[in-house]
Amino acid sequence: MKLRVGVLGASFGGSVHVPSFQAQGSFDVVAIASPNRAAEVAKARNIPNAFSSLEEMLAGVELDVLSVATPPFEHYGPVLAALGRGLHVLCEKPFALNVEQAQEMLAASREAGTVCALAHEFRYSPSRNALRELVINGHLGPLRAIEVLYFSTMLREGNERPNSWWFERRRGGGITGALASHLIDQASWLAGRSPLRATGYERTAIPERSYQDERFTSDVADGAFATIDYGDGIIATVTADGTRAIDSNSLAAHGGQRTAVASGKTLVDIKTFVVDLEETSELELVPQPHANLGAAHPNLPFFVTLLDAFAAAIEGKPAELPTFEDGLQTQRVLEAIGYTTRG
Repeated sequence: MKLRVGVLGASFGGSVHVPSFQAQGSFDVVAIASPNRAAEVAKARNIPNAFSSLEEMLAGVELDVLSVATPPFEHYGPVLAALGRGLHVLCEKPFALNVEQAQEMLAASREAGTVCALAHEFRYSPSRNALRELVINGHLGPLRAIEVLYFSTMLREGNERPNSWWFERRRGGGITGALASHLIDQASWLAGRSPLRATGYERTAIPERSYQDERFTSDVADGAFATIDYGDGIIATVTADGTRAIDSNSLAAHGGQRTAVASGKTLVDIKTFVVDLEETSELELVPQPHANLGAAHPNLPFFVTLLDAFAAAIEGKPAELPTFEDGLQTQRVLEAIGYTTRG
């Protein structure tokens, strides 16, 4: 019998969460909730129930899983409500608005005893998995440093984005939560351990923005920069900058003998190389599972692979997931560089 899923949020929830759950095979999306677009998405995606709020959805339909695809300021309450009902939970990143919220949600998940995971789907790309395997098997030699870089033109001067919660610090907006949370998770996952300490900062280079002749002020970061100490001589540097002249991203693991790099224009379109003093070799990788789904949305293959692990964990099988514990550790790093709000 398939697990009954309710999706909270109709934007990324409608374009990625819903089709991913529908494609994976172990789930049945029975409801979606959103104040504005639930009915529209339900009709387009053949979801039998649409609600305007989480409260209505929880009262109106039986669920096994809640998928939280809302902005950061709407994670804490829904996650606690779902765990209070004994549901399994998949929550979008960033986990919370502050460390205290993350701690409470983690404690609630332990009390509920259900399977809880974060939507760090990019862990499931073949390139990133290849880097991690090279680190684990010692092919690079002792791990010395990790670099995670994300450069984007999306927030540079002249590029327009509509005014929304994304440009409000109090609601968890900005590039730190949107992208740096992914990058910090990748660094910790690659290191195979939790951060011991972190330092860094956010910066807002372009506070005055415009969209269709409307001018508004942004108080969120358009760049985030962190240095993380994992102990045993392993240091990570993380950069997420939306004001660059190019689109480029890379994840590099530097060992005592070799360096491995996954890089490309986007988080999805990347190639993997191993470099030493004598040569640079491009790795041939096993194709991405569910690669055929990428035409509908580039994140779908990674997200469905994440759901493969989520379903396995619910069935009691061994599975590696981005956990709420991981989310708390990332939240500590985010707070160390300035991403936090307490309402």
